[in-house]
Amino acid sequence: MTIPHSAKDKYTGIVLAILAAVIWSGNFVVARGVSELIGPVSLAFLRWLTATLLIAPFAWHRFKEEKETVKLHAKYLFWVALSGITIFNTCIYIAGHYTTAINLALIGTTSSPIFATVLAAVFLKDRPGGLRITGMLICLTGILLLLSRGSWQSLQAFRFSTGDLWVLTGAIAFAAYSILVRKKPANISSINFLFVIFAAGTLLLLPFFIVEWVTAAPAKWSWSLWGIILYLGAGASVTAFLCWNLSIQKIGAGRTVLFGNLIPVFSVLEAVWLLGEKINRIHIISGSLVILGLILANTVQKNKAGK
Repeated sequence: MTIPHSAKDKYTGIVLAILAAVIWSGNFVVARGVSELIGPVSLAFLRWLTATLLIAPFAWHRFKEEKETVKLHAKYLFWVALSGITIFNTCIYIAGHYTTAINLALIGTTSSPIFATVLAAVFLKDRPGGLRITGMLICLTGILLLLSRGSWQSLQAFRFSTGDLWVLTGAIAFAAYSILVRKKPANISSINFLFVIFAAGTLLLLPFFIVEWVTAAPAKWSWSLWGIILYLGAGASVTAFLCWNLSIQKIGAGRTVLFGNLIPVFSVLEAVWLLGEKINRIHIISGSLVILGLILANTVQKNKAGK
């Protein structure tokens, strides 16, 4: 039986969003883990410089062909680069110097979908239905259960720190980015779009990188740190952003951003696989809640929009 084109788009968009979440799942751990090795702005700058250099050979031909279109949409591309490239991960890396990885994941993964849903409703007139809101709340419950390990005392003791506020700022920036990507001009190819915003975001970071490089303690370079930068540039930047942007084009920003709730779930699985940590009942229950919430949130758009 032939699957309708619209159904193929939905399935493809969902797979792309999940793949991006898998790749991004290590980002919060990296932000905290390298906080003593390199400055946050330097890490962000080198990540995006690496991503720009890696994608340039594949995008350069399209860039030359679409140069006039890029100029025409320069203001739009500026805001996309500022929110998704310059601000988002830089805030996460700064936060890694002040707060725990748990707080990074808790605030980053639960607040961004909420902000994106609100922004989509205000600016795109994308009104969430009852099932989508219910699905979002179930996702939120699953994440809180996972990160608190089922302890009410852990949630009661939670307090916003300087680092938490940096994460919150980053979450708002990423929500804005997800909404802006939905308006990507059709005559700018996906590969060229990423190249332009990566390059622009890197240039916007350059002055702050120079200041940090001159005033802060020097980075503690090692092969593992270079490997982390390569992972961030090739995986968490080029591959994950390409998957995420294509997913937004196929299933919309409101649905795509909900898959960010899978990031801490995948982080737990990675900890079991790479670090030998034990999985327990809380992990299973919370992961099931997130998946259930995603199913409900995606069902509502299908029924409402007929896509």
